[in-house]
Amino acid sequence: MQCPKCKTDTLQPSTLDNVIPCQTCKSCSGDWLMLEDYLNHKKQLPVSDKYSDHVVVESEESRLALLCPVTGTLMLKFRISKDTDHRLDLSPKVNGIWMDKGEWELLKAHGLADKLNSIFTDVWQRQIRESAAREQFDALYLTQFGEEDYQKIKSIRVWLHQHSQKDRLKAFLLADDPWSAIK
Repeated sequence: MQCPKCKTDTLQPSTLDNVIPCQTCKSCSGDWLMLEDYLNHKKQLPVSDKYSDHVVVESEESRLALLCPVTGTLMLKFRISKDTDHRLDLSPKVNGIWMDKGEWELLKAHGLADKLNSIFTDVWQRQIRESAAREQFDALYLTQFGEEDYQKIKSIRVWLHQHSQKDRLKAFLLADDPWSAIK
């Protein structure tokens, strides 16, 4: 098989962590991994370290679309977490995964090496998108309201949503003049 990234070398048999069979490109050091092989050997992997903000892992990433070395079709890109923009390439027709140089180490550093199969699920990807959107809204509100007012309105919001009469309290707050019988 030819390397999907550099296209100059053929993939050679290798292993990840001396456990999982894969194919490695000697030129770009990328790895082609079959999901089935990963799942068959997952229990033998060393225990992943939990994610740390201070971990710096040198890794590359193919920004361009890659072709599956087996089928020649386009592979799909999947974000690994909300904390990094790195994406893994998956060939859904054969369940083959392309990992650029250093991406396996990045997965281990983020505590995700034992969750590789989950990364490609709709649930995982949706959680990443929702978390990123939440962070963007949080930054927007902080900018609009300022730190003190934003913290205050968040605490009011929590109190309001837990209150047994929240609908009446909201109506009271939204009324121009809650003491008037006229709208």
